[in-house]
Amino acid sequence: MHAYPDLHLYIDGKWRKTAEDMPVVNPATEQEIGRLPVAGLSDLQDAVAAAEKGFEIWRNTAPRDRADVLMRAAALLRERQEEIAQSITAEHGKPLTQARLEVIRGCEFFEWDAGEATRLYGRVIPSATGTKYTVHHRPLGVVAGLSPWNFPMSQPARKIAGAIASGCSIILKAAEETPAGAMHIVKAFHDAGLPDGVLNLVFGKPAMISDYLIRQESVRLVAFTGSTAIGRQLTTLASEHMTPVLMELGGHAPVIVCEDTDVQKAAISGAVRKMRNAGQVCTSPTRFFVHENIFDEYVKTFVERAAATVVGDGTTEGTEMGPLANDRRVPMLTELVEDARSKGATVATGGAGMDGAGYFFQPTVLTNVPDNARVMQEEPFGPLAVINPVSSLEEAIEKANSVPFGLAAYGFTNRADYIDQMSEGIEAGNVSFNTLEASLPETPFGGVKSSGYGREGGTEGLHNYTYVKNISHSMDIV
Repeated sequence: MHAYPDLHLYIDGKWRKTAEDMPVVNPATEQEIGRLPVAGLSDLQDAVAAAEKGFEIWRNTAPRDRADVLMRAAALLRERQEEIAQSITAEHGKPLTQARLEVIRGCEFFEWDAGEATRLYGRVIPSATGTKYTVHHRPLGVVAGLSPWNFPMSQPARKIAGAIASGCSIILKAAEETPAGAMHIVKAFHDAGLPDGVLNLVFGKPAMISDYLIRQESVRLVAFTGSTAIGRQLTTLASEHMTPVLMELGGHAPVIVCEDTDVQKAAISGAVRKMRNAGQVCTSPTRFFVHENIFDEYVKTFVERAAATVVGDGTTEGTEMGPLANDRRVPMLTELVEDARSKGATVATGGAGMDGAGYFFQPTVLTNVPDNARVMQEEPFGPLAVINPVSSLEEAIEKANSVPFGLAAYGFTNRADYIDQMSEGIEAGNVSFNTLEASLPETPFGGVKSSGYGREGGTEGLHNYTYVKNISHSMDIV
């Protein structure tokens, strides 16, 4: 077993400790596993100065050279997969098999954006003889990257990959509950030869750090993944300084199950994916709208598979679902279940925390949940699924769109006309059919409505980290 890393800030190419620190807790045991340094004002001032210096170096570095650093860092992370995965499981609780896959997913983000760094094309606009118009994409400047706790390695990777590939520098504030994934990334870039100041890592008091960074003139993008409520606050603050934002916010993903689908396969797929990462995924399938003709069979199969989920410490062989990542989530999920039950919903399985140490919650399925239950409007962000019957595809689409979120949505059907109807009618940035995979490095990812705006990944991803510069050139003075 690899030891949990000694935690540091990383500023201007150097690791540092601080006078103040905070505990990092294993959510499966509730035991302290590390002490996390808390950045003070002087640390943030140093990070901004370093990032400003790093940007001047990196903006003038050839795209091919940027790509080479990204690829070297990704290769190092692949070599260190097991060490990183064990750190993630220790601080987050997810099973080791899922943590290993997360490391590889993070590497794929770096590898994709390395290629995109060399393909950030501009264009030439047709013009009259003696005149030339060209369009260029230039790096914005210093990025304030704010990443969440649910994916300790792959979420920071998306922010870092976009910034570095496009020629920006970045100050990353990663999640205090799960800091090791980001530290491993920074170490890989340090070892890969990234110039000092291009990548900086801080932890501490989130409100203080985000408030300070957003107010800095040199910070030209706020890239945030997290809750809609915090996203709104950060967007409001950024707007006061005319600072662009990239917001990947909450979801409440609907799943429409049509009567023509393979009921058994669809139900098992839904139950397995719902419990992945203990449901702590912004794209997690949550509101299942199942045609009434297959509702009973679907619920029976789904409930049986959900109830059979092996819950335990992520380091134990065979564990399918670990604990929730922090102690705030258990009472929140309990409240949502009790609210739904009080309004007439059926608890088909689960519905409560689990005895013993750790922040464990039972795999939970609610059926026939009324529209006025809180869980129908609030993202549970846990291993809780809602399954309701619908009489038609039109009704299902209406219910899918009834929340203020629009990040991911899913459909199960074999009919082309149903796929066309859902593709056109569902309000979401990512819609998948017969699969519950919402995004890949090569596809654009982001939401609509209260799920944010901007895109990460795909050919669109780096555009958020650049500004468009139009060059007009006349051969004669006119």
